[in-house]
Amino acid sequence: MRHGGQRSGNILLVEDNDDDVFLTLRALRRIGVDAQVIVARDGVEAVERLTPDGGGANGVPNVILLDLKLPRMNGVEVLGWLRSHEATRNIPV
Repeated sequence: MRHGGQRSGNILLVEDNDDDVFLTLRALRRIGVDAQVIVARDGVEAVERLTPDGGGANGVPNVILLDLKLPRMNGVEVLGWLRSHEATRNIPV
């Protein structure tokens, strides 16, 4: 996801397991993905990062990598929230 020598886009990684975060980041680097990866540690944090007043300064991500088994709000609930909002409805998950 590189364009003109600069990072283009970002990825929201929603994962509560540190080992899985590490492995995902390593795999993305190995395949040449040069996007900014923002990590949310649970479903509530993911939703907060995607709301305009919740610190979503990086804009809407190009893709979301979403764990299903999350604390506070599971991945299925996050996906339902994503699909119910116009700004996030079409983000690939």
